[in-house]
Parts: sequence; C-alpha cells; structure tokens
Amino acid sequence: MATAVDIGTLITSTRGVNGGRPCIAGTGMSVHQVAVLFEQGYMPDDIVREYPGITREGAFAAITHYLANRDQIDAELQAEAAEGEHDLRTYRTSRTSLGE
Repeated sequence: MATAVDIGTLITSTRGVNGGRPCIAGTGMSVHQVAVLFEQGYMPDDIVREYPGITREGAFAAITHYLANRDQIDAELQAEAAEGEHDLRTYRTSRTSLGE
C-alpha cells in the first residue's frame, strides 16, 4: 500500500533560496515562477515537461499555493516588474548621458 503524502511538505520556504519565497520542495523553483508560467497558460504537465526536475505533484502544489495566495503573489510580481522597469529606464538614461 502506498504511503500518503502530506501536501504541506510539497512547498517549502528556505532562507537564502529565492529570497525565502515558497518553492517546490527540493528545487529552486519558486511558486512565483510557477505563477508566471500558469498565467501564461502552462498547465502542470507542461511545467513538468519544460522543467524535468519538477514533479507533477509539485507543480500542482505550487499552482494551488498561488491560487490560494493570488492577491499577495500578484502584488509582489507587479512590484518586481515595476522595479525592473525602473532599473531598465535608469540604465537607458545612463547610457544616453554617456553618449552611447
């Protein structure tokens, strides 16, 4: 008889790994990364095919974690995107001022 898996063990947070964000256990793939893929239309089996180190159970757990915490994760992703845009504008401005 197969042993039941405690689904709480499929997502972990470790200081120093992806900023302590929740990740699929045993991998460096964050729930945030999976959320982006999911929003792009990836399904769990697509994620497993694209990222061989990810199990089907891990992909489902990450998507479930994302959906249960969607407002928070989306806000964090939006803040990162805005920060990235700021960094890109600063880079472009500095290159322009250098005459490049």
